[in-house]
Amino acid sequence: MLSKKSQYAFKALAYLSEKYNEGPVLISAIAKKKKIPLKFLENILLELKKAGILDSKKGKGGGYFLRKDPAKVQVATVIRLVNGPIAMLPCVSLYFYERCKNCNEKHCGLHDMMIEVRDASLNILENRTLKDLIV
Repeated sequence: MLSKKSQYAFKALAYLSEKYNEGPVLISAIAKKKKIPLKFLENILLELKKAGILDSKKGKGGGYFLRKDPAKVQVATVIRLVNGPIAMLPCVSLYFYERCKNCNEKHCGLHDMMIEVRDASLNILENRTLKDLIV
């Protein structure tokens, strides 16, 4: 399930995608337009900046903007940054793998099924970009 933080991140990124190549956008403008609490949004945007998705400009005419074309930023990348693993079980995660306790992955029907779920989800999320969020 996507956290509220992830939902806010996608709302903000969709808005910034609409404004791509128009220059920086003030945090307050994003918060007001997308109805996101300002302090919460500040932390989200800072995290996305540290990850290289966004950049910012200080001073007059400053704000946040996408570093890359929205068509080049995968939805899966943002989910992993903000929400964590896409996989429903840690033992099937590609980037956040953890061995399950008291379980033999070689003989676990749930493990095998969750690999299929993960792969189906990744097929969608890795082939969708921020540009797809623009309505």
